[in-house]
Amino acid sequence: MKSKDQTIAIERQRLENGGLILFVVLITIGLGLVVNTFLGALLWSALAAILFQPLFQRLLARWPERRNRAALVTLLIITVAVVIPALIVGSMVVDQAAGVYSQIRSGQINFASYFEQIHDALPGRLQQLLDSSGFGSFERAQAQISEAISNSASMLASRAFSIGANAAAFLLAFGVGLYVTFFLLRDGERLGPAIIRACPIEHDAAVRLADKFVTVARATIKGSVVVALVQGALGAVTFWIVGLPAALLWGVLMAIAALLPAIGPAIIWGPVAIYLFATGALWQAAVVVASGVVVIGVADNILRPILVGRDTGIPDWLVLVTTLGGIELVGLSGIVVGPIVGALFLTGWSILTEQRLGLAPGSVDGDDSAPKDGHGNAKS
Repeated sequence: MKSKDQTIAIERQRLENGGLILFVVLITIGLGLVVNTFLGALLWSALAAILFQPLFQRLLARWPERRNRAALVTLLIITVAVVIPALIVGSMVVDQAAGVYSQIRSGQINFASYFEQIHDALPGRLQQLLDSSGFGSFERAQAQISEAISNSASMLASRAFSIGANAAAFLLAFGVGLYVTFFLLRDGERLGPAIIRACPIEHDAAVRLADKFVTVARATIKGSVVVALVQGALGAVTFWIVGLPAALLWGVLMAIAALLPAIGPAIIWGPVAIYLFATGALWQAAVVVASGVVVIGVADNILRPILVGRDTGIPDWLVLVTTLGGIELVGLSGIVVGPIVGALFLTGWSILTEQRLGLAPGSVDGDDSAPKDGHGNAKS
């Protein structure tokens, strides 16, 4: 039997452990509140460090004793190849969005007249069907859709203006992001294992969750963001060729749509092609359709397998829902945050199921993040 002193010591140890855990939880929440302004910058710094870690390792192999130099050169490459072009394109998009908004306000762009042109170009039977279905009349549907598009354009323009108004805050966050990226590149090999050791869960489970995080982050950026940017660029070039105004803005919208499974860039170029056909711009419509189907559509099938390399194990429907939900919750960063949360959700429940049922790691849903032995089989 335990003595009274031993019981008191055990209870005191439990109380101290509980107090320490409570302190860690509270101070972690406090840190999150303190750096809340820079959470987006910190997130993209971590993603940049993960994505460009192979480049850093290659430079480090060239300068084995110069980690600072390798990290600095990697950061310089990121800035020149990614950041500066993104800022240039972003400023051009802001200008075009502001121009489109001004044209809508002045009446130069009138979506109601565009829908009327499409309506009048349709066969008589289809006109009668549209007028007698949906909202009760085509005119009412036309007004509703025109209002929705105008509101969307207004929101986009207001966001663009707010970015310009908060230029100082943006530059500060940008500087913080570059600064943190340097240290994450340089010290990432030590930080990763330290974070895994600090997690209050089983080591193998922590390793699987960390591997899944890195895999999905890289796959989302390389296989989704890069492919979406390529498709958006091809769409912008196509719209420029056929003479549509604000081609770059439409290309950016197409890139955003390309991030969403089951939606894709066709939701942008499809209505544009219909409008061009309806208004008699036949060769322009043919170019848009040919580019959308042959060039933009095939780009996804060719580039995604090359860039992703392996399946992340996330169903398309979950990618769609988590991406949309992530964008709604945290803005543009949700493009990456949403799928990562979905992947960690699936992996966490897989690990819990395996431990509860006594199954081998990776046996639930074929999880490819389970620790492997020398032959590529899941460890038991």
